[in-house]
Amino acid sequence: MSKTGTISAPSKSATTLVLFVSFMISCFAENRDLYLVLMEGDPVAFHGSSPSSFVDRRRSSHLNSDVLKAHAKKLVDSHDQIIESTLETGSYNKLYSFKHIVNGFAVHTTPSQAAKLRNTPQVKLVERDRGAKLMTTYSPQFLGLPQGVWTQLLEGEGGDHKCASGEGIVIGFVDTGINPLHPSFVNDPLNPFKPNSTPHFSGACETGPQFPVSSCNGKIISARFFSAGAQAVATLNSSVDFLSPFDAVGHGSHVASTAAGNAGVPVVVNGFLYGRASGMAPRARIAVYKAVYPTVGTLTDVIAAIDQATHDGVDILTLSVGPDETPRDTITFLSVFDVFMLFARRAGVFVVQAAGNQGPAASTVVSYSPWAVAAAACGTDRSYPSSLLLGNGQKVGGVGLSGPTFGKGLLYAKLVLAKDAPKSDGTFPRTPEYVEECQFPEAFDPIVVQGSVIICTFSAGFYNETSTLTAIINTATTLRLFGFLLIANPTYGDFVAEPIPFSVPGILIPKVSSAQVVLQYYEQQTVRDRRGFVTKFGAQAAIGEGRVASFEGRAPTVSSFSSRGPDFIDINRNPTDVLKPDILAPGHQIWAAWSPISALDPILTGYNFALVSGTSMATPHIVGIGALIKQYNPSWTPSMIASAITTTATKYDNYGDLIMAEGSDMSLYTGTHFDFGAGLVNATRAFDPGLVLSSGFDDYNNFLCSLPNADPSKIKAATGACCNQPLSHPANLNLPSVTISALAGSLSLRRSFMNVVNKSETYLCSVIPPNGTVVGLHPPWFTIAPERTQDLDIQFNVSQALGQFSFGEIVLAGSLNHIVRIPLSVKPVSFNGT
Repeated sequence: MSKTGTISAPSKSATTLVLFVSFMISCFAENRDLYLVLMEGDPVAFHGSSPSSFVDRRRSSHLNSDVLKAHAKKLVDSHDQIIESTLETGSYNKLYSFKHIVNGFAVHTTPSQAAKLRNTPQVKLVERDRGAKLMTTYSPQFLGLPQGVWTQLLEGEGGDHKCASGEGIVIGFVDTGINPLHPSFVNDPLNPFKPNSTPHFSGACETGPQFPVSSCNGKIISARFFSAGAQAVATLNSSVDFLSPFDAVGHGSHVASTAAGNAGVPVVVNGFLYGRASGMAPRARIAVYKAVYPTVGTLTDVIAAIDQATHDGVDILTLSVGPDETPRDTITFLSVFDVFMLFARRAGVFVVQAAGNQGPAASTVVSYSPWAVAAAACGTDRSYPSSLLLGNGQKVGGVGLSGPTFGKGLLYAKLVLAKDAPKSDGTFPRTPEYVEECQFPEAFDPIVVQGSVIICTFSAGFYNETSTLTAIINTATTLRLFGFLLIANPTYGDFVAEPIPFSVPGILIPKVSSAQVVLQYYEQQTVRDRRGFVTKFGAQAAIGEGRVASFEGRAPTVSSFSSRGPDFIDINRNPTDVLKPDILAPGHQIWAAWSPISALDPILTGYNFALVSGTSMATPHIVGIGALIKQYNPSWTPSMIASAITTTATKYDNYGDLIMAEGSDMSLYTGTHFDFGAGLVNATRAFDPGLVLSSGFDDYNNFLCSLPNADPSKIKAATGACCNQPLSHPANLNLPSVTISALAGSLSLRRSFMNVVNKSETYLCSVIPPNGTVVGLHPPWFTIAPERTQDLDIQFNVSQALGQFSFGEIVLAGSLNHIVRIPLSVKPVSFNGT
């Protein structure tokens, strides 16, 4: 205010300062986030060409031509121009330009600035990053590879059948990186790769901490890392978040070795040989695209990796990572992540995705789209039984990969309940986290527990995930105990126990009923005073050998954690006409390579191998088998490979029964296609499927256009294609399955088959109709010449409106012994939709 009492006009510099301060306040008030933006205009891959010519260009290494480089620069310049002209200076940080298979970019900015981008004419789609998470020896034998496909691949070549399996195929892994020093990834100079076997691929070896240039050794043909998204949203920890392709987690190494690890690598943990590990396609090359870090994972980095991997020329893309949540603002098929997978598929890449680890509840899959193969997880018939031997002769079963207690488990040691052995000086409170769960060695009286097997109890700390097995092992090691037990607690019920290598003798007893047997014996042999304090420990126990595998029991069974169908179209989980998961593969207790740093699993620190579970582990099994099929049939498209894998799967277990699935309480029920897809992958039969079904980019776009309430403008924004020829029904997409989310009255569908055998074959068509339906097939039989196609018309009629899904299958039995199975999943409803 001036001396005269009037308000003075601010100076120009003062105005600028006020505006700047106001802008800074608004920025601080509004948190930034990652946004994925799709733009008008063709990316490099499809610039001035058809999809088929792009595949040809990729094969002939012409992607780096001057014309395409100029187009790439033009796209990047247009991204910068849009951002600079639309967003306020200082309000954003551009992270990536996507230019290879999709035209777009990633930007770190505020919601209000992102809203401005949405209203920009050249911008087609803006989506908030939903985050990315991990979907976390014996399996080649279980799937019949050594005596089946590996042998067939080498016919006429002579030598070891492992030497040719996957030769010339490049598999891309978008994951946590790779441990390049692991024996699963060394390049054997005595068995060199064939010269010029991957002319279609041109990657790069990016170096950094723990990853020198020598890491790309020929087996690892390329390695890149993507961190802009991670660095934008989190403060990375330099001790584990290495800005290089090195894997500090172990997950990426595990996935890569399962798909393409060298054959016959000894699996040695704590000095014990568990067998020899082999990838599904041990001669395939590995291209690494690190996009997930111990501290954080973003879809921004994952999508940038997909874009680069496709440009580099990978044959197969492995996605054992996926979004943290369902897209909110669009249908599932049109999320940016799914759009990138669509264009990778259009570019000729076979994409395999983990189904998710949120089972056994219905509609929990995180893989939605028909252009990606979703892998569900199952166990094999291998288990690692462990046992506790009590002094009264009773034997209690449990879990734990450890050696036996002293005397090879034949000599008994004193059995002590942890809460009966705390220090008497009161330095530690007698609470579960301090004593009962064995987390602190200093909490115990060393004289009482010396030379004993201690009983630890699953209590609040384990339930809340604040207590760890690592701490129990540390307690046992520090106090020089003979061993430990972790037993179930009636308060919390049974817990899930996986076999984990213990460096000291140990056993997990996850069932309350078994724990009560142990405690009942313990109390019978224990003398207490009036206050309840122990005056004499009389119970004895020994822990048996827990590292020897047993091959018994029912297999496969769908793992409880494996995500289930039906597939859904939106955040409300409304079902849609696509089968998910697609296929079942081993994903429970899989031995494979690991990283000794083990940043997210301290109990596995120092180990080069780990036995872990997840649909992440199922995915590389399908990837490796896909690589073998691609090697043998180099002209096959991704949809033909997917068809071969699914139509030859088996829905029966080793007992001859329908595959069973684990429920939430680990009990078994008869599985359906929403548990296991088409069934357990059969590598040998997939190699020679007889018939295949094929779909291309235009088919997928027509499918999108036929969805209920489809918005042609949104579809064109995502795919760049118009809705000129929508399918008569979404279920008419030529998939190797039929899913009808609501069948009212009748519906006519068609499937088109191609003969991929070099002989004519006659097929007899039969059907097991889903309950509540009548299914007719025309023609009832047909003869098909090599490379010719045959249509099969399928007529569905509701016989009873059940209002729930039921399941069946179409079976085509060929005169040359080919069997082609098409799973049917149908929900017959009345005309009012119930």
